[in-house]
Amino acid sequence: MKRRAKLFLLITMTLFVSISCNLQTPTIALTQGAPFQDIGDSYAKTEIVALYRDNIMAGVKPGFFAPKQPMTRAEFLTTLVRLLRLTPVQAKVPAYSDVASSSWYYGYIQAATEIGLASGTGAGTFSPNRPLSRQEAAAWIVRAFKQQPGSATALSPYRDQSEIAPWALPYVNTVTKLQFMGGYEGMFQPNQPLSRQEAASLLYRIQAHKPWMNEIGKEISPKIQIGWQYGQTTQQYKHSVLSSNVNVLSPRWFFLEKGGELQDYSDPSLITWAKQHNKAIWAMLGNRFDMEATHELLASSAETADFTRSIVSTVQKYGLQGINVDFENVKPEDRPYFTRFIRLLGEQMHSAGAVLSVNVSPELGSDWTAAFDYAAIGKYADYVVLMGYDEHWAGGSYAGSVSSLPWVRSGLDTLRQDVPDHKLILALPFYNRDWTTKGSSSNAALASTDITLQEQTDLMVRYKFRPVWNETLGQYHAAYNNGAVHRIWLEDSRSLSLKYQMAASRGVAGYAYWHIGGETPDVWTSLSNAERYSTYLFHSFDL
Repeated sequence: MKRRAKLFLLITMTLFVSISCNLQTPTIALTQGAPFQDIGDSYAKTEIVALYRDNIMAGVKPGFFAPKQPMTRAEFLTTLVRLLRLTPVQAKVPAYSDVASSSWYYGYIQAATEIGLASGTGAGTFSPNRPLSRQEAAAWIVRAFKQQPGSATALSPYRDQSEIAPWALPYVNTVTKLQFMGGYEGMFQPNQPLSRQEAASLLYRIQAHKPWMNEIGKEISPKIQIGWQYGQTTQQYKHSVLSSNVNVLSPRWFFLEKGGELQDYSDPSLITWAKQHNKAIWAMLGNRFDMEATHELLASSAETADFTRSIVSTVQKYGLQGINVDFENVKPEDRPYFTRFIRLLGEQMHSAGAVLSVNVSPELGSDWTAAFDYAAIGKYADYVVLMGYDEHWAGGSYAGSVSSLPWVRSGLDTLRQDVPDHKLILALPFYNRDWTTKGSSSNAALASTDITLQEQTDLMVRYKFRPVWNETLGQYHAAYNNGAVHRIWLEDSRSLSLKYQMAASRGVAGYAYWHIGGETPDVWTSLSNAERYSTYLFHSFDL
């Protein structure tokens, strides 16, 4: 893309941003109706008014912008979140000890942290009111717009390169190359606070780069979002779905019984409601973990054929859009028979115009997954749902995460070797485990209790423990004592957002959630942000 705008050379008492973008800066006439009375002499008055009208920047108080005042870290991060059209997140688990949930910037800092834009100033702090340095601004711009930082060893064009922090040099070089920031008289002055008028000039000229703004403003095609029903009445389930991102309902309606019978617990009222609210239904078909009943069914080709016909007949009877098969605790020797069942069911479901999805656990080389021929399941089913949880399970000897980021990533990448990305759905946990252990630093488990994310929050409030972020696991960890030592590896809006983004970067077809009603409301805001931000493709442009 060729540069059509001329570089502006603005010499002021403060440092300024030297930028070149696609379009020349339009002139906005300032009238007596201008929002601020202290910007008349500012070189950035046009930009300030435009950003105010676009709800990107605001004043420091009614009628005042304070153009020469330093921009704080909280203020600048807020402008980036707004520019990216993300939504503030009122997270239940605060990321920083010095960012109060009652502060006006809390939701913006949480949103930026969850997408990986900011990580604080160390030791669980953010320093929200500290002035933002120019080199910090450079780093945030590069990260926010997904640009690849330059080399840390490359020379910069500035005479004060020695004053640029080693970690910041790649970012300074990148924003300079993009002509989004520049120096004055050959100096970048990296530790100089960014003034509010400088920030306005910088943000406005980024906003004028139309390809990037078109990317931010584009319509996003919704991915599959499956919400499993569990422990809720139909009415409760409906209420939870309406407060969620779910577009595919999966009530636990059908079960395999002994003798190859199909048990039907369907609720016609939910079918009617789903149609009224434009939701698909992929009802779950389970085996109740009954190994013997499952073996009896699968080992008999006749019983398998009869059972398959019963399922498809039921799907047609109720006008369902699909079936979600959840057969667990299957004998390893039933592997070929399970594949035969999925093949038959897939063929008949497709003839009926319905969708077949199959739940599988991550491949761990154990008997638990030996019955799954992942490649064959991926061939015959429309979607394969990876249950990305139970890394450490109830009754296990060791306490640990239900769903750490490395574990889920490994499981997904292994499954991708057999199943194409467009058929993959990642299931995320809306539950956790409260472990009773032998000590706050011991992984030896004495017992565990399944808890919802709301119950997790209640424990945090009751025992006043402060979770600590574990960068490696991609989640918080905490311990508390109520007469016994408890440990929790928290699932929350931040940990779930990271797993969501990881899967999105691999092009999966969608997500599923076990189970609806277990989440806290902030989770849906975070996942919506993760979905939106993951679709942005900010290509570099030629200058």
